[in-house]
Amino acid sequence: MKSLIRSSVCRNTAILLSILSLCIVVCYALSHLHDDNNPFAVPIFILGVAAISRFSDGYVCGIAASVIGVVCVNYMFTYPFWVFDMTLSGYPLTFTVMLLVSVIISTLTTQVKHQQRLMYEVKSESMRANLLRAVSHDIRTPLSSILGATSTLLESQDLDETARRDLLLEVHKDAQWLVRVTENILSVTKFSADGVKLKLTEEVVEEIVGSAITKFRKTGGSISIQVHKPQDILLVPMEATLIEQVLLNLLENVVFHGKCATRIDIDIAEEPSRVCFHVSDNGAGIAEGVLPHLFDGSYAAQDGTARDDSRNMGIGLSVCQSIVAAHGGGMSARNNPSGGATLSFWLPKRGGTEPS
Repeated sequence: MKSLIRSSVCRNTAILLSILSLCIVVCYALSHLHDDNNPFAVPIFILGVAAISRFSDGYVCGIAASVIGVVCVNYMFTYPFWVFDMTLSGYPLTFTVMLLVSVIISTLTTQVKHQQRLMYEVKSESMRANLLRAVSHDIRTPLSSILGATSTLLESQDLDETARRDLLLEVHKDAQWLVRVTENILSVTKFSADGVKLKLTEEVVEEIVGSAITKFRKTGGSISIQVHKPQDILLVPMEATLIEQVLLNLLENVVFHGKCATRIDIDIAEEPSRVCFHVSDNGAGIAEGVLPHLFDGSYAAQDGTARDDSRNMGIGLSVCQSIVAAHGGGMSARNNPSGGATLSFWLPKRGGTEPS
């Protein structure tokens, strides 16, 4: 805790000194260009106060910058130079107004940052609540199925080998599903914990997609997959494990919920500031009533029934949405005119939107 406080103080001090030094250098340069007459000093220091308030934590640095800025303008860039003089006509009012404007800007900027932080916390809490609701609702079905199958195996001694094998296969299938749910939850907790930041590295998009397909094949996915990509190598900043999880969830989603789907197409498209991934299938599509709630994990619990065709869909896609949003990207879904559905997400390229 003490180390975090010390680190925050050092960071805020560095921001304060760096921006104020930059303001002084800029004002000096403009003074030489205008024969020591510098009408730009006041707005430059007010801009510096706004920048300090934006990038530092709390109110202290912004207010301190306001006071220091007033002193610097009066002492260095107002005639008589290198003299702190508040006696000339109009000076007290001028510098009082500058101080008030700087303090107000600092306060408002800090409040806006605080509101943004609160909104992010509310959004994160909502995501965790939706995930918990979806998990607690959906895991009842496989657990009940496992309990029923094992009870039958224990109590029925006259079952033939085929019936026993069918029950064991059902238990195995439900256990695999629970493992996937656990992996999704672990993926969320990896980046939703307080203070944890994504460690983005530039990854080759083709390799990430290939790795996700390989993992999909290992879990028993045998559906045909076609990948369409640009000829050039695409590098995108990401945390590879999490984006692999997104692609794996989308592929598994087709198998479990695409019903009659026999083909998956993965289209990778490069745009000026982002790279888009489109995962399409030729299955039954998505019910229109489900589309508005597809990524929040809430729709499965709305009707009070744990349907087999919705199991894991809300959990997996809400996890995908959270991971993509943490990378600074976005996600969408639509039904295809020719049948099936397309789930898409995009990630910013280097220099695009920063992750939240």
